Amino acid sequence: MQKLETFASAVAEICSHSLVVPERPLRWTIIANPKAGGFTINSRWKKHRVALEDALDRAKKNPRRGDAGPSGPPDENNGFGLVPTTGPGHAGKIVSALLDAGNTEDAGKAANVGNVGNAGKADPFYLVITAGGDGTSLEVLQALFSAPPEQRSRFAVLRLPMGTGNDGADSPDLSKALDLLVNPSRPEKTGGVRLSTASGKTWPDGNPFLAFNILSIGLDAFVTHMTNKMKGKFPGDSYKLWVDIASLLYDRIYRVGALSVKGYDARGGEVMNLRERLLLCAMGASGRRSYGAQKKILPDDRNVCMVKQMSLFRKLAIKGRFTSGNHILMPESIMGNAAKLVIDGENPILAQMDGEAVLLEKEDFPLVIELTEKTIQKLTGV
Repeated sequence: MQKLETFASAVAEICSHSLVVPERPLRWTIIANPKAGGFTINSRWKKHRVALEDALDRAKKNPRRGDAGPSGPPDENNGFGLVPTTGPGHAGKIVSALLDAGNTEDAGKAANVGNVGNAGKADPFYLVITAGGDGTSLEVLQALFSAPPEQRSRFAVLRLPMGTGNDGADSPDLSKALDLLVNPSRPEKTGGVRLSTASGKTWPDGNPFLAFNILSIGLDAFVTHMTNKMKGKFPGDSYKLWVDIASLLYDRIYRVGALSVKGYDARGGEVMNLRERLLLCAMGASGRRSYGAQKKILPDDRNVCMVKQMSLFRKLAIKGRFTSGNHILMPESIMGNAAKLVIDGENPILAQMDGEAVLLEKEDFPLVIELTEKTIQKLTGV
């Protein structure tokens, strides 16, 4: 807990000098996972602490804001806006509580961003800062995505890379992510990727299948599934371990049958039409994205990557290329841009959404994987 409080007090002080949306009062909440690798792995924590101290030194050169302060659910607030998570699902509940409470300040004001309230004071700008890995980030974004527009419009998110896997963070480098607090920045709307099934399947809690980094089906989803299942039982980078094991086991557990894939652009025009035995099919919220702790599955501006089935020997020979992004030069790779994919098949297959996996059955086909509307505000530099 001491590391969390050290971290949160530094971030809170940075926020007090932040140049984020200077025309509006700033309120922040820090949602931190105490079990995240950035806190529990000493070598990472030492690097993060150096980055924090450097960012704090730079932030103190900015004037202190008189309109900035911590926020949080009414029953959990503390001196610097830290709310530690206690288990799966808690980060989403924290955000729901923040949204429902309207952060207590000026909750009755009109929802339009930048409105001036009845007292002639600008509406507060609420910043949710995540300090964890991809799971924490996903829960927070799902809660914001599902919120009513009038509540969501006053919130933005900043995702700090404090986990073991930080593919969903605003930067894999903590210093660069903190720059968005230290230097002038503004909110920019972003979206994600949604999976819909013919059967109407959802998560057990009723939430839709959403990803805000990469959504994929096939071999990589199997790696995600096994990594999650064995988490805590294997030391070190278990994702890398399961990449190696999956190359040997995947074909024996899941039949790699033919999939029919049709891709469409934002206007509904067909941009791809194929039928192949595919090892995986991945769609990102945009191009230039990674998963599995910086494996560059989408290394350029294209947001769709498909890989054809290949021999075991070939899999073992080329699996390292996915780390560097050189897999896109392989003859087995199919790259493209699409706003929607319609995928039909018959064999059970796993899907993963930002590190959370689900098994899809025959009745779930055809699948629709599509970009969502841009509704969530994140920080971007100016």
